[in-house]
Amino acid sequence: MSAAVATSAADAMARAKEAATNVLNAASAKVTGNGGAAVAPPSAASEDHATRILASVVHKSPLHSARLSYRPRTPPLLRGCFQVVEGEPTSAESDADVIRSLFPVLFGQPTVALVPNRGTPVTMGNVLRVGFVLSGGPASGGHNVISGLWDHLVDRNMDSKVFGFIDGPSGICTGTYTEMTAELINAFRNQGGFHMVGSGRTKISTPEQFDAARATVKKLQLDGLVVIGGDDSNTNAMLLAENFAANGLKTRVIGCPKTIDGDLRNQHVEMSFGFDTATKVYSELTGNLGLDAISAKKTYHFVRLMGRSASHITLEVALQTHPNLTLIGEEVEAKRQTLAQCVNSMVELILERAALGKNYGLIILPEGVIEFMPDVCALIQQLNDILAGGSVSFDEVVVKLDAESRNLFLLLPRTFAEQLMMDRDPHGNVQVSKIESERLFIEMVTNDLTKRKNAGEKVPPFSPVAHFFGYEGRASLPSNFDCNLCYSLGNVAAALIEAGKTGYIATASNLTSPPEEWKCGGFPLTMMMNIERRKGKNVPVIKKALVVLEQMAFKIFAEQRDSWRLTEDYRCPGPIQYGADANEITITLASEEKATKA
Repeated sequence: MSAAVATSAADAMARAKEAATNVLNAASAKVTGNGGAAVAPPSAASEDHATRILASVVHKSPLHSARLSYRPRTPPLLRGCFQVVEGEPTSAESDADVIRSLFPVLFGQPTVALVPNRGTPVTMGNVLRVGFVLSGGPASGGHNVISGLWDHLVDRNMDSKVFGFIDGPSGICTGTYTEMTAELINAFRNQGGFHMVGSGRTKISTPEQFDAARATVKKLQLDGLVVIGGDDSNTNAMLLAENFAANGLKTRVIGCPKTIDGDLRNQHVEMSFGFDTATKVYSELTGNLGLDAISAKKTYHFVRLMGRSASHITLEVALQTHPNLTLIGEEVEAKRQTLAQCVNSMVELILERAALGKNYGLIILPEGVIEFMPDVCALIQQLNDILAGGSVSFDEVVVKLDAESRNLFLLLPRTFAEQLMMDRDPHGNVQVSKIESERLFIEMVTNDLTKRKNAGEKVPPFSPVAHFFGYEGRASLPSNFDCNLCYSLGNVAAALIEAGKTGYIATASNLTSPPEEWKCGGFPLTMMMNIERRKGKNVPVIKKALVVLEQMAFKIFAEQRDSWRLTEDYRCPGPIQYGADANEITITLASEEKATKA
């Protein structure tokens, strides 16, 4: 070993030992106090939220500490003088007349863009009071939306105030909030999770909830409210904006696009935040499994990835890692592939690879894939109807199903068939997302191979391992891309509020270019809405973006996947890189630029 390497290793060990010692000393001090006598931790009731949260992040890893000092890259105009200019009036994604009737005050607003100031008078920013809420599941980068919001408002006028509602939209209804401070903001710059103020899934929908929300924003004298969430959360933001405007409140409501699933995308929103980080995390883990498979040469890894309604995550991970077989829900639906056909495709892969002496491989699929299968959808609908009246035995269900659904139901492993019967949501529907589809496929493939063996066929050894990658990617330290995007969105949201806009979603576009060249603005949330049937009612919702088989990312995947099938072209992207030049974007996003130039 060279002296340089030895010194480097020794230094690394010394730093690691010092960090561990600091953590132990800090933990000891926290328990014993300065006097050495044990002291009880203060009760939650005696501390305010900010104090408790700050106390929970005192033990920082070296990477944690280093990321606090990262300065997000943004378009220069966000740091200088700009104007908010209006474009053309807008309509809706579809069902325009119905959407107009539901949002009579705000429907049809123009698009807006932030452009460099061209000689108009420049003044100091107004004193503004702005609240924000984190809504839905975590997505990496959310804290940078908040720091961007804070920096924009306070840098322009230090008397501005920012309030965070605790534990999601329910905090708006209950008036539970904490006032932001520089100390609290600085502790969460470029950090993962949503734990600065917490998140929640409450939907503000009843008259009583809207009354409570109006009372809260009036009490705090809010000039603006920023809703950081996905498609449903931004639909809720539009409902709040309309309600506030119809009741003469000054509070403007702006949404920010968040979801790791990547399904809050359209011609107006190029990418929601969190997708970049999540797919990088999942790609690292999946790529590692590919290398494990080729190393041990005995295991088939079945990987289920987050994404119930859309397969964007699975598509991106496939492009990054080159698995032997990938199911894309939207393709399954387009080809009307049944559950048995999907199982057969896996069995055929295993047999073909075995013929080459390869009893190992990598298979990935989205968590919601079975919902795209026509036979499973028909079965679920019949089960919903049969079980609507209450508990029914397994045998009674079998009798009531039609012939096709009965055959499928009996084909399923008993565990999963009973799960379809027992796991119901509050509206009486099967909770398909709880079904461990990777284990379902493993069991059905195993059964198929066993039948072949019993029939006298020669079958290879099959040693499967199931994996689900979901929560691992929701709260990771955000990638540079998500840090930059979220910080920009926070600034844009503040700018739109100051410009008096409400019912908009903050956007950054031209995302395949360096952040300094991004374009910022806002689009009316009603532009992205259509009418869908939810819980037995027709309601306005922002339309989810599914994988389109004609889009460039899927075309690249379709062209390459056959070359991955029988080979070991496993690609291992490795962990997220955080250096100054670590600005790699997803293949999904990069392919759109390729399609535009084609």
